[in-house]
Amino acid sequence: MSTRIYHPAPLIEGARISLSEPASRHLGLVLRKNLGDPVEIFDGQGHRCQAHITFIKRQQVEVELKTPYAGLASSPLNIHLGQVMSKGERMDYVVQKATELGVTQITPLTSERCEVRLKNDREQRKIDHWQHVAISACEQSGSDFVPQLAPICKLSDWLAQDFTGLRLVLAPQAEQALTALTQTKPPTQVQVLIGPEGGLSESELDAAKAAGFQALQLGPRVLRTETAPVVALSLLQYLWGDF
Repeated sequence: MSTRIYHPAPLIEGARISLSEPASRHLGLVLRKNLGDPVEIFDGQGHRCQAHITFIKRQQVEVELKTPYAGLASSPLNIHLGQVMSKGERMDYVVQKATELGVTQITPLTSERCEVRLKNDREQRKIDHWQHVAISACEQSGSDFVPQLAPICKLSDWLAQDFTGLRLVLAPQAEQALTALTQTKPPTQVQVLIGPEGGLSESELDAAKAAGFQALQLGPRVLRTETAPVVALSLLQYLWGDF
């Protein structure tokens, strides 16, 4: 399998393009690629293109594109994940695994029990970092669609946004399991809300329900905030997506 590189621009046969500095460093310094070596370019919008290296230095790589073609189809299920931010590398893990599982959009959220507080330019740096994590996950997993990383949002503001589709909030104390949704008419759009390490407060859970979210649990065990989206997204793709 050729090394996959993301390039967010139209792929035109015969065009020569300069890759980003991070991609160039990866090819030149980490993978030790040479002139003429093949790579696969994808644009994050469902298109792929075989290419070969025409110029390479330590931090600059150019490739020539061959005929573009359609990549893997996206899941028929459009999933928007609202994830309350967690400390350390847990959010990186969530973004990586959610991307591998075919999520369409990720919105990092703040809530009453959220322990992450970002100010000024740190917020944008985090969004840029998580977008890079998502791109790397696409390069590794073979996905041809890069999910959108939305700006950090207050939970109350996110709940108030218009959404046409099925809305789900994970709550360990909920009576109904997510697997009980097998009898539901297959949706094409789903919003999934997952709380922080300490969970959503009672008032936040009530607000989610008032906004049309259905409270569900994933089984008898309480899952970590970074584990819950992996299980939930896997089940949703199995029920209505491309698993």
